[in-house]
Amino acid sequence: MAAATASAAPLNRAGRRNGQGPIAEDDNLVFETSHGVEAISSFDQMGIKDDLLRGIYQYGFEKPSAIQQRAVLPIIKGRDVIAQAQSGTGKTSMIALTVCQMVDTANREVQALILSPTRELAAQTEKVILAVGDFINIQAHACIGGKSVGEDIRKLEYGVHVVSGTPGRVCDMIKRRTLRTRAIKLLVLDESDEMLSRGFKDQIYDVYRYLPPELQVVLISATLPHEILEITSKFMTDPVRILVKRDELTLEGIKQFFVAVEREEWKFDTLCDLYDTLTITQAVIFCNTKRKVDWLTEKMRSNNFTVSSMHGDMPQKERDAIMAEFRSGTTRVLITTDVWARGLDVQQVSLVINYDLPNNRELYIHRIGRSGRFGRKGVAINFVRSDDIRILRDIEQYYSTQIDEMPMNVADLI
Repeated sequence: MAAATASAAPLNRAGRRNGQGPIAEDDNLVFETSHGVEAISSFDQMGIKDDLLRGIYQYGFEKPSAIQQRAVLPIIKGRDVIAQAQSGTGKTSMIALTVCQMVDTANREVQALILSPTRELAAQTEKVILAVGDFINIQAHACIGGKSVGEDIRKLEYGVHVVSGTPGRVCDMIKRRTLRTRAIKLLVLDESDEMLSRGFKDQIYDVYRYLPPELQVVLISATLPHEILEITSKFMTDPVRILVKRDELTLEGIKQFFVAVEREEWKFDTLCDLYDTLTITQAVIFCNTKRKVDWLTEKMRSNNFTVSSMHGDMPQKERDAIMAEFRSGTTRVLITTDVWARGLDVQQVSLVINYDLPNNRELYIHRIGRSGRFGRKGVAINFVRSDDIRILRDIEQYYSTQIDEMPMNVADLI
């Protein structure tokens, strides 16, 4: 983590900055790292409950990742925290670990609320909490759209310690008085840049209104644009900032390439040529629209290629089934929209193809971060039409990274 020098004045809940000055003066220091945040290199030294340690080791973690080394302790100590870390560095398991540590399992009330932008991510967070908290008998429930409201009500009436959900459904449950908020002491916004942007901001504020005043707030994301950091002053108190600079965001083990395609229709032939390479492991292919996902899936299948696809307009049952197939490796090629770009962890994915270049620079990092999870090697291939070259160069410059033309032996790199 690079320690940037621009230090921000503490923020208070009323939304006023104590003192002057923006969060960072200099564009190279878009992010400020918190000073004096000590890195703790083993789980044993974090003061974690013994039974929770057992769960962490059983889950397969041996040593905390960089973000876990720095953020776990401030969160456990009750500080407001803004944590920024690359995709695939253990953000979800960090949430699970801190939540399990802080919850009093003797009290059957909701004490921690985690909000995520997609149903799949909220469900995955619930699973990791249940796995890590296996020995402390933690009760967690995913409150997400597309699932039965009756089931949510039943689970919440029964009593759970942690709710991981999407803003719409959580808000609904709070308004029905089924999700009682009086014991909530921790609010986590996962992928918070997405959560605080246009789509969810009002719903987040809506939920926030119902939460107790002495709430602890944790924001987690791979990308935190300046305007999001500005908003945080409204509901965070003197947060510990654990942030990294932009040029450290591109992912170490991921090789990035482009294939020049003069015309849109040539992309399809290029993809067919690459198909054998895709199925060596597992691949995710990103398109910018749901229509394009449906079209490409249909076209691949009619050419006798086996692919599965997923986007936000599909019924939740179908989305779940496709996720399960892809996780188990039954299907090896998944065509999807950016609903899949954030936070979803499938270990075997080592190739990401941007059939369409993403609409914004932040999404690029989220997408290519689907490969090379937790430090493994990965490859990202971008299909670039002549009028996309500018966008690609812009991404390169923005992240101080290099995207080369794809070599013939790309299969050997996967």
